[in-house]
Amino acid sequence: MTVTARQVVERIGAHVGVPWRERTVDTFLAGDPDAPVRGVAVTMMATLDVLRAAADRGLDLVVTHEPLYFDHHGASDATFAAEGDPVFAAKSAFVAEHGLVVFHLHDAWHDRRPDGVLTGVARALGWLGTERPGDEDVYDLPPTTLGALAAHVAQALGARALRYVGDPDAPVSAVGVQPGFQGFERNRHLLARPDVDVVVIGEGHEWETGEYAADAVAAGLSAGLVVVGHVPSEQEGMAEAARWLGGLVPEVPVELVPAADPFRTVAGG
Repeated sequence: MTVTARQVVERIGAHVGVPWRERTVDTFLAGDPDAPVRGVAVTMMATLDVLRAAADRGLDLVVTHEPLYFDHHGASDATFAAEGDPVFAAKSAFVAEHGLVVFHLHDAWHDRRPDGVLTGVARALGWLGTERPGDEDVYDLPPTTLGALAAHVAQALGARALRYVGDPDAPVSAVGVQPGFQGFERNRHLLARPDVDVVVIGEGHEWETGEYAADAVAAGLSAGLVVVGHVPSEQEGMAEAARWLGGLVPEVPVELVPAADPFRTVAGG
């Protein structure tokens, strides 16, 4: 029995547990939605390396959490094409040559309750069940230090370029988590809360969230900020999506194709 890319997405919509947003980025980004699917690659970010790995494995439907062509809303795609941008051209040519269909699964997976990304991240960190009731992005953990917490997050999420603001010996137990890029206002409100010791984010503007965190630490109002990197901060959320989607699409293989953390440190190589 065959299944098309459109039918896979219809199953996602029918089972994700929340209404599809009226205005959403969750849409097909490339390929023929009515093409039969041989396999599904689920990924946090559809980099060219991920697309190559998917094609090598015979996974021709790529379900990506982040956009295919570097713009969350896809507004730049036409500009890249018109300018003959060489990176866009190489990537789009690969997609076309290998007959890939790419679907953007972002809003619905975050809207799911509990948030699908947070669930996967908490599972990988060993924090499931420690969520504060009614406050799903705050986790009450056994007392530790900021340095030990940062090291655990880096190891558990595969973040090879994690950075943090604050004294590594500062005690922490109440941890706010905001994967991906959620913006200064959301970061700021969590950092300013007296009932949160430290905030773990994917990425943020350094002149906003970074500076605010440094000043909060200097003022004695926060233990610090842990900056994981966007890809590793949400990767396990898409591992959760792959496990979930596998049960909805028994006709074909569904596999996580992880995106590598693109950043390295000088010491780490």
